[in-house]
Amino acid sequence: MTVLSADAEVDLAIYDEIEALKRREDATILAHYYQDGAIQEIADITGDSLKLARAATGVSSKTIVFCGVHFMAETAKILNPEKRVLLPDMLAGCSLADGCPAPRLARMQAELRGEGRRFQTVTYINSSAAVKALSDWIVTSGNAVEVVRDRVPSDQEILFVPDRHLGRYVEEATGRRMILWDGACVVHEVFSVTELLRTRRRLAGSITIAHPECPVNIREQADFVGGTEAMLKYVESIEIPADILVATEANMLWRLENDVPRHRYHPVPGVTCACNTCPHMARNTLEKVRDCLRTGAPEIAWRDEFDRAGGVLRRSLLK
Repeated sequence: MTVLSADAEVDLAIYDEIEALKRREDATILAHYYQDGAIQEIADITGDSLKLARAATGVSSKTIVFCGVHFMAETAKILNPEKRVLLPDMLAGCSLADGCPAPRLARMQAELRGEGRRFQTVTYINSSAAVKALSDWIVTSGNAVEVVRDRVPSDQEILFVPDRHLGRYVEEATGRRMILWDGACVVHEVFSVTELLRTRRRLAGSITIAHPECPVNIREQADFVGGTEAMLKYVESIEIPADILVATEANMLWRLENDVPRHRYHPVPGVTCACNTCPHMARNTLEKVRDCLRTGAPEIAWRDEFDRAGGVLRRSLLK
């Protein structure tokens, strides 16, 4: 087992303790690519939101420990109502989910209907279960273009929430005009196009990859735009070692370096630094993973809106 911190003795102890607790609690650990490398290393399954949502339905253990943020753990519970789903830190939230509260969305939908407009609500998975329950479709960065292009009726408008940058990217890819909610990810919003261009001049011949949550000025400079799973496939397809500039959450570099080590990866700088880590994802630590297995808490509790959200999630992501 690879140990990631300078204190090998401490790392070995907590890794071994987590493994023992997993066996005791009959638990499977799922981790998003934006988690710290140490957490990705102890996970049984790593992936983007789409891969993890689908993988959660195939977990045979009684307990799921979801190392990600709150909406991801909610999704795992909604799709696995019979399982215990633990989130190492219940305060691991999401700026996109926080920026689109269900009452505000419901008011906007009512106003649009009051104007006689026929529309379907397409919701990015980075949203609360209450918002998902108000939606017609749930999408991830990995399937948003496909769902909008192939499944949303062409005679209806689209209300896309909550990420305006992903929505604009899907508009460009599908040609479908949308009503865009004014939300953005705190990580992807702050990349600096000036620093990106400076870095590209310094690393002649480099390749830039960007997440569709990035603003258009970053995406316009990218050689490839796609979600994290698509990024992995893209760099794998590049056979000659290259310098690759990565415009997404900084922990994705650990995954890229681990899976496709022949390339050299560089974080695209933000406005103030090259340290674009998600503060919500960072709330999860090895110690909190261990503690939630020890105590069985925090646990995602079932709520009334999960029933409606579950139908939309299954139709959107699993079929």
